Amino acid sequence: MKIVVLDGHTLNPGDLDWGALQALGECTIHPRIAPAETVRVAAEAAVLISNKVILGRDHLAALPALRYIGVTATGYNNVDVAAARERGIVVTNVPAYSTRSVAQHVFALLLEFTHHTGNHSDGVRAGRWASAEDWSYSDHPLLELDGLTLGIIGYGRIGAAVGTIGAALGMRVIATSPRTRPLPPGVEASSIEAIFSQSDVISLHCPLTAETRGLVNEARLDSMKSTAFLINTARGPLVDEAALAQALNTGRIAGAGLDVLSIEPPATDNPLLTARNCILTPHLAWATRASRSRLMAVTVENVRAFLSGAPQNVVT
Repeated sequence: MKIVVLDGHTLNPGDLDWGALQALGECTIHPRIAPAETVRVAAEAAVLISNKVILGRDHLAALPALRYIGVTATGYNNVDVAAARERGIVVTNVPAYSTRSVAQHVFALLLEFTHHTGNHSDGVRAGRWASAEDWSYSDHPLLELDGLTLGIIGYGRIGAAVGTIGAALGMRVIATSPRTRPLPPGVEASSIEAIFSQSDVISLHCPLTAETRGLVNEARLDSMKSTAFLINTARGPLVDEAALAQALNTGRIAGAGLDVLSIEPPATDNPLLTARNCILTPHLAWATRASRSRLMAVTVENVRAFLSGAPQNVVT
């Protein structure tokens, strides 16, 4: 069985072990490939492992040996699943591996706004504490989260983990209701419009669909409190980036912390790159070593299950 990893560096930059996957067949691991190289490097593969490499209809038609695609992520929009289904190719993903890491990152972004830790650390090194008139100083007002309202849009696994942390910090938690189960005690059901108007912090955790694309638009930003923060660790196109940049630059909202953008890496003219009070991180909320270790383990188990004739985590 020929196994080809198309973009292994994302999952394993060198601190994990490919041995368990290599034990399952003749395994070739490419740290990265250029898009034009996809068909060539995958030509004889029965099993492909991909994180973000695009596998469209034309690619699949050119790969007659292909029987399985393992996506090393929860999202699988890089694969034409309809074309895969037509060709009898099994496609799997890895759900829930990054829940704790992403929830942790939400608060890394938020706490930077509440305490400006990096700024104050830089100030100490620059001598501002040594030259202060008092025994302590701050460049910005400091904000306590206790008693503030945290609005969560998308109360799945990650949204629920964020809610638990928020509640532990004393926040009132409101959320959109999941379709498949009730909200837990202590979490108040709310409409999207009420979340925008009532929340001190809004955290996005919904999938990107036709209905949610542009969810954060000019009208909803206008309805937010001027002291509110927006956090997005879900998908970039949930946000109208031009409208958000305008809201930040005019002080319409207090700040935004974003781990995702509509185009990644961003174009140099993305207005959020120069927006006021905007913290940007390079889509790394998922990427702790613990999270990637879980991702590796489930990726291997997905391949093993497929080879045994009982595939798991199938998306098509």
